[in-house]
Amino acid sequence: MGDKDLKFLGSNLEQAASQNRGVILSAIHRSAPISRAELARQSGLTKQAVARIVDRLLDEGLVMEARRRHGLRGQPAIELEINPDGLYSIGANIDRDHLTIVVIDATGALRGRIHHEKRFILPGEFIDLMQEALSTFRRRRLFDEGRLAGIGLAIPDWLGEVPVIGFPEAYRAWSTFDVRGALETLTHHPILIDNDANAAATGEIGYGLGTEIRSFFYVLVNACLGGATVIDGVRHKGRDGLSGEIGWLPVLFEEGPMAGQVQPLGDMFSMFILMDYLQRQGVDVSTPDDLVHLDVRGRALVSAWLKRASGRIAEAIDNIGMLVDPEAILVGGRLPVRIIDELLVYVHEHLTRMGLEAPSLHRAACSEDAAALGAAAMPLANRLGLPSAEKTQLTRVPLSSATPQASIAAPA
Repeated sequence: MGDKDLKFLGSNLEQAASQNRGVILSAIHRSAPISRAELARQSGLTKQAVARIVDRLLDEGLVMEARRRHGLRGQPAIELEINPDGLYSIGANIDRDHLTIVVIDATGALRGRIHHEKRFILPGEFIDLMQEALSTFRRRRLFDEGRLAGIGLAIPDWLGEVPVIGFPEAYRAWSTFDVRGALETLTHHPILIDNDANAAATGEIGYGLGTEIRSFFYVLVNACLGGATVIDGVRHKGRDGLSGEIGWLPVLFEEGPMAGQVQPLGDMFSMFILMDYLQRQGVDVSTPDDLVHLDVRGRALVSAWLKRASGRIAEAIDNIGMLVDPEAILVGGRLPVRIIDELLVYVHEHLTRMGLEAPSLHRAACSEDAAALGAAAMPLANRLGLPSAEKTQLTRVPLSSATPQASIAAPA
């Protein structure tokens, strides 16, 4: 056997060992508390192989022996869990109306959160706020620097290009800003970057309904509309990372002055568009919290708007169901929980009237901070070698004749 053959064999053995390690960690993460014998049954690995992997994970402090399970024949089984303090991760979500930065432990539990409710934060201010947040987290000892898996960033595609409602000219600075390079000046830890919908779906895979539902389409309702596709517990982002961009999905206006016209769904439905509609009706709203504290008239206006939007959402869900055939549609994001629940009722009613057998509808478990928590989940999955982990980086796709130009008009 030549040197090349030995090198190839060594590479394959390393890859297999890494894959087996990821399978065991994933099983512990998903099914804890779990015994070594159960890990062997689930993974298909031998008991000896499982024992070797678990011993290494115990030595590294990534898992811990939680307790002994009694009541069975023979020696009580020692159960294993992920060690919460084995790893930490930081996640940030920058969008057109906010910046949220979180610290989570290895189990996904929130250890710290800093939130800035501000529209159109410019790149320089974003980096300053990130540096300030990292300093605060360190000062409060919310994570162990030596066990930090990395920093994840969730950021919408075309952040400085799509002319959303209220878009200031200075915001175009995001189009040419090297966000990765700027973040690398703040830390030596790995930086993982993805769009906000993909990040939110990642969080849902590991810490939300994705632990029960393996294939789903995630609809992210933030300032703008986004989507992500998950099949068999893994995100499918497509060639350019744009799979699931539901905001560009063409749908038909069924009524009103634009009846019969086709426009992207993102031009008809998003949190910014809802707020703009309410403001034009004399209701003063500018944040998600304002939507929670509406008076009777404001709530009635929201309900009427949701009922009109539900038909377009139902049409989109029907199309997604035929193309992707997911088990479920999950809706999450910064739109308040009560409003998401009301929307899902109207969408279900609309689908029933249409006689459609669409996927089941659910509110995502991780809602308001979904993108930030998902961003933090990315370095954890990458470091732990979980099957859902992907090497991710920001995909910048400039607006062109091939990319729909989002309008800033909201439906009446």
